[in-house]
Amino acid sequence: MRFRHHDGTVVHLAYCTNVHPTEDVEALLDQVTRYGAGARARLGVARLGLGLWLPAPVVARLASDAGRRDLDRLRATLDAGGLEVVTLNAFPYQGFHDPRVKLGVYHPDWLTSQRLAYTLDCARVLAALLPDDAVRGSVSSLPLAWRTPWDDARRGLAAERLAQLADGLAKVEADTGRTVRVALEPEPGCVVETVGEAAAQLGGVDTDRIGICLDACHLATQFEEPAAALAVLDAAGLSVVKTQASAALEVADPSDPAARKALAAYAEDRFLHQTRVRTRGQVVGADDLPVALSSAAFPDDGPWRVHYHVPVHEQPEPPLAATQGHLAATLRGLFGGERAVTDHVEVETYTWSVLPAGRRPDGPDGLVAGLAAELRWVADRMAEIGMEEIA
Repeated sequence: MRFRHHDGTVVHLAYCTNVHPTEDVEALLDQVTRYGAGARARLGVARLGLGLWLPAPVVARLASDAGRRDLDRLRATLDAGGLEVVTLNAFPYQGFHDPRVKLGVYHPDWLTSQRLAYTLDCARVLAALLPDDAVRGSVSSLPLAWRTPWDDARRGLAAERLAQLADGLAKVEADTGRTVRVALEPEPGCVVETVGEAAAQLGGVDTDRIGICLDACHLATQFEEPAAALAVLDAAGLSVVKTQASAALEVADPSDPAARKALAAYAEDRFLHQTRVRTRGQVVGADDLPVALSSAAFPDDGPWRVHYHVPVHEQPEPPLAATQGHLAATLRGLFGGERAVTDHVEVETYTWSVLPAGRRPDGPDGLVAGLAAELRWVADRMAEIGMEEIA
């Protein structure tokens, strides 16, 4: 799906395929057809964007000479399904649907050569997949590393890796004629967990090649207001390379036993669900929802927000809620002004399979329906802002 901002910018809307387990190229091709083309048909649009997640072994093959035929097959499958790719999600390296992911999603981090090689492989593959009329591509990645251990030596090494990344992206552009930028994604608990920390710690990056992925769920979880966050990024000279349209889980009164019981149904074993509370003018954190629920010391005198990407088009059962209003405000901040702040929007709800039993989709058709409903909800919010849907 594409939209036109009144400044003339074409904005691409996609859904992120990290919701699907991807083991190899065959599984990738199947999910593109089954879910991507299925959601496009359900929406009744001529073209739908996919934000592909390509695990390290898959993208390494597609980027290699030996994988050229597989890359051609992927391009042909996308074309046949009425699908386009302008962005990749390269935050998870691999194994994102293992029984237990938790802190593993942050490894390898930006201290390692593996993270650099993986990200550049993603950039090369994306350059080959970009539609001819796309201005650029984007690849989102983790914000350096989990916060511990961290020191000046690690900070220096990460800066070296990002400089190497910028050089590699310049080479991709020279080799292919296509521009691909990398977006570091502030996330609760990481070295860079807020927009303010991004401005403070990423000021030395090559801003022509590297910017920010603004994830609305993460922004809400940290109680950062969209307008203020965008002003901080603008002042720091950091561009929003892409945004992820996502919603966090929220509870107004976590001291309520009914609310805690409802929250407990979302405490699951695969993904990390960082939890934040705003109390007495401060934001206090726990690294996972079960920790917050089980700790007598974790404050419950203010609202909790949980890093749990819930479907953006519907509210959980009360007394729980989702930060849909915050997401709508983020979209207004990005597109409600005189210029479009970004041109890549990716709906990222990867938790469908671990939602409480009564909230999960009923088989593949149910997931297709859910993905389509999320995309339509975001598309409707963009139309309310004044964006013109053009494809």
